[in-house]
Amino acid sequence: MRTIKKLTLANLPTPVEKHKFNGCTFYIKRDDLSGFELSGNKIRKLEYLLLDAKQKKADYIFTCGGEQSNHARATAIASAALGLKPQLFLWGKERKIPEGNLFLDHLIGAEIQFLSKKEYNNVNEIMIQKKEMLEAKRHKVYIVPEGGSSLLGIWGYINFIDELNIQLNLKKFKGILTAAGSGGTSAGLLVGAKLKGLNLKVFAVNVFYSKKIIKEKILNLTEECVKKYKLGIQINPDNLEILDGYSSEGYKKIDSEKIEVIKSFFKQSGILFDPAYTGKAFYAYNEIFLNKKKHSDILFVHTGGTFGVFAKKKNYLSI
Repeated sequence: MRTIKKLTLANLPTPVEKHKFNGCTFYIKRDDLSGFELSGNKIRKLEYLLLDAKQKKADYIFTCGGEQSNHARATAIASAALGLKPQLFLWGKERKIPEGNLFLDHLIGAEIQFLSKKEYNNVNEIMIQKKEMLEAKRHKVYIVPEGGSSLLGIWGYINFIDELNIQLNLKKFKGILTAAGSGGTSAGLLVGAKLKGLNLKVFAVNVFYSKKIIKEKILNLTEECVKKYKLGIQINPDNLEILDGYSSEGYKKIDSEKIEVIKSFFKQSGILFDPAYTGKAFYAYNEIFLNKKKHSDILFVHTGGTFGVFAKKKNYLSI
C-alpha cells in the first residue's frame, strides 16, 4: 500500500467485535472508538488533511456540515488541539442551550456561522469568500471539504482496509456496509479493497444526498484518487451499491421504527447508534442482512456519531 504521510490523532486500530441480533451473528468494526472527543470515522480523514494544513502554514481551518455534524465537531476539536483556529459553517440555527456536537463546537471555541438550507447550497462559495477576506488580512486559511471527503482525505479509509485485513480474513466476507453522508468513507473502502486485491462490495446507506448524487460523488472520488496518485487500478462501479430509502424522513430526523431497532440493539449489546448516520445504516443492515439469517458475511462499520443522540433525547426516550 502506498504510504501517504499523516498525523497520529486517532486511537487505532479500532476493535472488531462479534455480536448477535435477531438470531444472526455478525461483525462490527468499532470506528466510534477512534477516540472520545474525536470519536468516529472523520478523524481518519483529518489525520491527512490537518497535516496538509500544517505543512501549508494555515492558521485557520474552515469546514461545513449540519448543526449536529460529527465531522465539524471532530475538525474543530482536532484543529484547536493543533493550535489552529476552527471556523464552522453550519446548516441550522443557534440554540439557547446547544446540545450534542454543537455543545462541543461551542465549548472548544469554534467560530460558527449558521446558514439556512438555501444558503448551505452555496456553502463552498461562502467559505471561499470568507477565506479571501481573511487572507487579505495576511491569514492563511485551509478549507476542509464537507465530511473530509477529498482525494487526500479518503486515504483514511484506503488504509483502513489494511488495518481491517489484519484483524479479519476479509476474503471470508462479501461486503462492507456503512452510512454515507459525503461519500468519502465508501470511496476509500472501494479503493483500499481494490489495492488489496479483494472483491468486496461496498454497501452505502445514503442519509443526505439522493442515490444518484451520492453514487456520482463516491465514484468520482475513487476515479480522481486513482488518477492523482497513479495507483494503476480500475474501480468496478458494480462493487458499489447504494441502499436507498432509509433516510426518507430527512437527514435531521429519524422515525420511531428506526429508534426501536436502535434501542433494542443497545439494550442487548451496549452499543448506541446515532439518529443521522449509523442508526439509519444499522436499520438497513438489519432489514436486509440480519433478519431471519444465522450469520452475515457483510461487515458493519460503526462510523460514530454518538454525540448526536443527545440532541434527540426526547425522540429516544418517548418510544
